[in-house]
Amino acid sequence: MTDSPSASSSTREGIHRRWPFAVRTLSPASSYALSALLALALVSWLAWTEGPPTTVLLAILVCATTGALIVLLTRRLLLAVVLTVAQVVLVTTISALKLKYMNMVLHAYDIAYYLMSSTNLNFLVANYGRPVLAAALLVMLATLIAVLAWRADPIRIPRSVAAILLLVFATGATTAGLSLAERRHSLFGYKGMYVSSFYRSWAETLETLMRGQLMEAAAASAALELPRLQPKENCAPQSAPPHIILIHHESAVQPSLFPTLQYDRQLDDFFRSDDGHTYRLRVETYGGASVLTEFSVMTGLSSYSFGGMRLFVQRLMTGKITETLPNILKKCGYRNVMFYPMLRSFTGAEHFFRSVGLSDLRDARDQGAKRADERDRFYYDNALAEMARHFATSRAPLFTFIETMAGHWPYDVPYEPHMAVPGGGPGTHPEMHEVLRRLWLSRLDYQHLVGELERRFPGERFLIVRYGDHHPMATRMLLGYNEGTEAEDVLVGRSSVGYQTFFVINGVRFEPQFSSPDILDVPYLGTVLLEAAGLPLSDAHAGRKRLKILCDGLWFDCPKREHILSFHRQLLDDGIVSAR
Repeated sequence: MTDSPSASSSTREGIHRRWPFAVRTLSPASSYALSALLALALVSWLAWTEGPPTTVLLAILVCATTGALIVLLTRRLLLAVVLTVAQVVLVTTISALKLKYMNMVLHAYDIAYYLMSSTNLNFLVANYGRPVLAAALLVMLATLIAVLAWRADPIRIPRSVAAILLLVFATGATTAGLSLAERRHSLFGYKGMYVSSFYRSWAETLETLMRGQLMEAAAASAALELPRLQPKENCAPQSAPPHIILIHHESAVQPSLFPTLQYDRQLDDFFRSDDGHTYRLRVETYGGASVLTEFSVMTGLSSYSFGGMRLFVQRLMTGKITETLPNILKKCGYRNVMFYPMLRSFTGAEHFFRSVGLSDLRDARDQGAKRADERDRFYYDNALAEMARHFATSRAPLFTFIETMAGHWPYDVPYEPHMAVPGGGPGTHPEMHEVLRRLWLSRLDYQHLVGELERRFPGERFLIVRYGDHHPMATRMLLGYNEGTEAEDVLVGRSSVGYQTFFVINGVRFEPQFSSPDILDVPYLGTVLLEAAGLPLSDAHAGRKRLKILCDGLWFDCPKREHILSFHRQLLDDGIVSAR
């Protein structure tokens, strides 16, 4: 397997002298030993840092595939091992730097986003000069070491052997990748698993590059002819609009979805709108990833339209959508404020929310939260205090976006155990029993909010829209899974109740007027809110209202899908959305 290079005076001595410094050629035994040592160190590092065995195996197999490809091209074993190790070091280091400065680790799309656009690259260098310089120096060092390995490596592997190894490793890596469930939405926002997450991001990056833009849309030649969407520059309601309160209920779902579940039926009132209906909201995630529901509510877009990139839509689309719900309300004279239960740095949320028009963001620290899962009433009282200040100094309508946290897991610890509230009936799983208790507490806290609005602000009118962001993990047992199932492994179809929560529309001294099918896909919720508030719809939201009727509340699965894709093309061509 070793070919001896042609003899010369320098190679016989084992030294290359054409360089500014001598490079001694290793003996075959030393080269094999060094290659094995580096490979063992690499495997050990991946086993330590890449999480569960499934992702560790994927990382190892992709590294092996990379090494086999380099051997096929160069026939050099030591060089292949060195370059593979250097790749892992680069990905890990750049990911750590990107996480520190941008709150997101390295994604394959970064290569296209920054290196294929001089504007984006200039922005990166101008704003993140030190980490860019550190990464560049690391690349230079890796290049130098690779050249030394090239010069010192005496081993030449037959290409037939390399080709067989490449086929075996590539097949194993593909199988390992396909066997994995969907990644956690937070994977690119936390330390660890840098290498496997980077490797897994290549498939969705290639999909996006082949599509030509982040968001799926009809080709210009195939799009239906629709009127141009003019961005709304101003808004002139026919009468004084109501104040709007939008409430995001963390991990909340109506128990009536599960006929076999026993609970106090008075809880059903919590999920009824003023017209007596219980509306279902079809979201696009199960058991977590509130960021996806937030995105769709704020932007009126489906995360599914971004393909494999959907887990990162908040990051990727920050600053790229003009006609968001808060921005439209701002043009209608509203002052926008958000009460957020996390820290503003969480997954880069502050940048996204500011870009959609929620510049006044009060995070957990601003609100004086003492724990991560304060009662709903805590956030409501903070919002009520801000309303009092606003109404005392301004006649502008107020849009208040409140996110709650009491419904968040874990469910094996009683929440507010001193509160004697109904849970589940006999035989209810302990986790679901706890979820039902928390829903009852949410009902009590919402009654407190409405009572305070009526008592403290007798001259003001309010529209209240509430929704559940996704199911709590406790419902997985009701969907046919067991206690050990992770959220990403709950693989139910989009028509399953596992993706159905609720939305509720109430008024305080205000009668909402809106139309909706019994099941509504989440991108339409902002349009329904504007309609319920009696506000003039922008061209884009008028287009969504037309689609809501045409598709009977469906978005991504609309039978007349060409209308959805043509609408996306309108949004892109008319500058409302930039998806590159």
